[in-house]
Amino acid sequence: MALTTRIPLPLLPVPPSWYPGHMMKFTRMLPSLLTRTDVVVEIRDSRLPLTSINKSLEGALRKWRLERGWDANDPTRRVINAGPCERLVVFNKRDLVPEWGMEPFRLAMARKCPGQQVIFASWHKPRDIRDLNQTLVNIARRYPHTPELNVLVIGMPNVGKSTLLNALRSMGIKGKTPKAFKTSAQPGLTQAISTRLKLSIDPLIYAFDTPGVMLPFLGQGVRGAERGVKLALIAGIKEGMYDMNTLAAYLLYRLNVLDPISPAYLVLLPEGTQPIIDSEEFLTRIAQRMGMVKRGAELDLSRAAAYFVRWWREEGGLRAASPYLLFAANKDEINTNRENSAFTHGWGFDFEWQISPRDFTNATNELNVASVVQLKMEECIDRYLIDSEEEDRDEGNISATQRKKQLTIGEKARRRAKYEKASSSRPKNTR
Repeated sequence: MALTTRIPLPLLPVPPSWYPGHMMKFTRMLPSLLTRTDVVVEIRDSRLPLTSINKSLEGALRKWRLERGWDANDPTRRVINAGPCERLVVFNKRDLVPEWGMEPFRLAMARKCPGQQVIFASWHKPRDIRDLNQTLVNIARRYPHTPELNVLVIGMPNVGKSTLLNALRSMGIKGKTPKAFKTSAQPGLTQAISTRLKLSIDPLIYAFDTPGVMLPFLGQGVRGAERGVKLALIAGIKEGMYDMNTLAAYLLYRLNVLDPISPAYLVLLPEGTQPIIDSEEFLTRIAQRMGMVKRGAELDLSRAAAYFVRWWREEGGLRAASPYLLFAANKDEINTNRENSAFTHGWGFDFEWQISPRDFTNATNELNVASVVQLKMEECIDRYLIDSEEEDRDEGNISATQRKKQLTIGEKARRRAKYEKASSSRPKNTR
């Protein structure tokens, strides 16, 4: 595949709706829970730093910060500092995204979404757990008159909330501590708010585990379809709601975007194989290589798709986390193709941009290259924020069923108001 090839997005199905009752219950309880919360730790997936944002919780979190004295016009400024009120956004599984994009992303988020402390971590790395534990301890020690620090851990399903709390408890309390919460590779195991879990004795820190909350509706059109497939790939949606062939087609597309020269999946194919865009051709080669055959000597492409997705979740993600910056490492090749159009590049599964030789005119060192990446990421975040505003304005984040339910509720309210008005206008019986 040539460096300048534009990689087409595969055809994706309409996203399913998965919003069980326990998720709705927690969303309604969140405002009251925040009244006794000092620190909110929101867990997101590093591979989906924007898709794993739960917009349905943002309103309650914004109101909580305002009530605790943060400036509505400047999220980084606190007018009244009467007690702890911090929001930490922890991007788990940082070992599955390239290192070169972390600092540019942190700076881009600070500019576009201020008021959040961004932390990258991996639950498999004790140092990351230790650093996060120290961050909570430092917050508690800044407020010595607060008897205890209460931490609320929130996020979408299967981003690692329960695993984090088990690790923090083990790190923060000396001696052997039993596993406090059950964990699972499947989403939806935690369905109720936990009892308080002690994370530290001095200073005293407690935490609550919460159910993973999915968006009530993933959206319409291409945006919603892509959002659903991304969440399914990281096992954030209940297993079985998506066909494995669909997930494999999108995964192939994303790996080609991340590294169009030498995508990670080439280790599954014979040496010397060139990058492949067509998913059917790719799955056919996988099935041939692995000997996946159905009755009648027909290649089993569904089995090949399941194998490809499982490989990516277990080890392929590590290979896809390229240790080098593609367009910096291949600068000479780009310069030799100045007459060609820009090519696609990205970071994680949410950031995608076009790169051309003009972007490197002043990028003479690593710092300048990082500035180019930050600028590209800021453009992606801007697009995400604009798209979110459009969805809210056009009700693109509400399904047809939800819209019908809202109309029904509104109609009942109007009828009730009309009946009450008619009742109040009737003359009273004086007998």
